[in-house]
Amino acid sequence: SKATVSVLNCPTHSADKEDKMVRKYRNCSKVYKNPRRPFEKERLDKELKLVGEYGLRCKREVWRIALTLAKMRKCARTLLTLEQDSERRVLEGGALLRRCNRYGLLDQDHMKLDYVLGLTLQDFLERRLQTLVYKHGLAKSIHHARVMIRQRHICVGKQMVTVPSFWVRTDSEKHIDLHPKSSLGLGGPGRVKRTRNKSGAAGGDDE
Repeated sequence: SKATVSVLNCPTHSADKEDKMVRKYRNCSKVYKNPRRPFEKERLDKELKLVGEYGLRCKREVWRIALTLAKMRKCARTLLTLEQDSERRVLEGGALLRRCNRYGLLDQDHMKLDYVLGLTLQDFLERRLQTLVYKHGLAKSIHHARVMIRQRHICVGKQMVTVPSFWVRTDSEKHIDLHPKSSLGLGGPGRVKRTRNKSGAAGGDDE
């Protein structure tokens, strides 16, 4: 019994027990929704065209945006059923419209819930960082823009962004540029060029 008490009072034993009791809270919910009809030809052709036009990795990126759009439209439909001067409609509707305006989905002339119902997938895809990098002339193609973002060449303001699906706010759009440490800009030579310079210097020493 004394040995058992000494083991329980041991600091290492209590630390191991605390480690086992630590709960890891992580949101593992799905951010996309599979289509109801997986083999609908019209929808398949439309999704394939969007994937090629905006340089997406797979159709799951389209489904993720479609779920976001569906949630926003559902919220707008629910608010439209309320009275015009309803407190909930004024607060939640104003927040929804400000968010759409902040991300460039609606301009000041269309700040009404009716226009939220008219949003399309293309409106969201146009606000992705990958699309804006290509349209600003920083990349040669939409696929080159994705590569540049993933290889840490692009920053928004002072923050490096490595996510091609990053939604750019209207006030941050003018700050999209090459990262100061990027080898494509004012930074030093990249990995390949450093390796070639090193091998060239080694070859010159051998001669």
